[in-house]
Amino acid sequence: MKDTYTNKVGLAPEDTASKSPVAVFFEPINLLIKILSKLGVLRRDLDYHVVRASMVIIYFFFGYQKWFPYEAHALIPFISNGPLISWMYPVFGLQAASWFLGVSEWLFGALIFLGFWNKQLGVLGALGSCVTFIMTITIIPFMPDGWNAAAGGFPAMQGNVAFLMKDVVLSAVSFYLLKQDADRASLSNQTLKNVKKSNSL
Repeated sequence: MKDTYTNKVGLAPEDTASKSPVAVFFEPINLLIKILSKLGVLRRDLDYHVVRASMVIIYFFFGYQKWFPYEAHALIPFISNGPLISWMYPVFGLQAASWFLGVSEWLFGALIFLGFWNKQLGVLGALGSCVTFIMTITIIPFMPDGWNAAAGGFPAMQGNVAFLMKDVVLSAVSFYLLKQDADRASLSNQTLKNVKKSNSL
């Protein structure tokens, strides 16, 4: 009887430990995870499909605006200062360079969309998307007035540099789709080979 210990509210030591602040903090989070799981939000591949759909939507809107003069003029500081895309103006001119980008974005968006059903086409779209965002990210160090002098310059980004920072995330998304589609295409090809091999025996 003397060895039995209870605190003032009558909880045994193990009960007290189980109700530590950390455990109390994670209880609602675990409940949320259970709810999301039951709703199907955590279903396998849902995130993969949502990411693909978001890229298709982005490419549709980005590609659409490239057909208009207002966007062609808005692109001047980006294309002019892009070490990997500055060749577009001498080759195509102002408006045609914008059209070229629009066609490219619609093409990659269409290939990514077709990747819902054909992973090989998805690989092509994701690869083109990776190249696209590598080209735009390389503009960042060369963009004039991209860092706010009043705030001490780098890393206080402003204007066009702040706009380009989204491409860091979009490049990661593109790489994610490339990896996922390549893995699935490889697995599909291997399964097909195994089926053909078993049929030939």
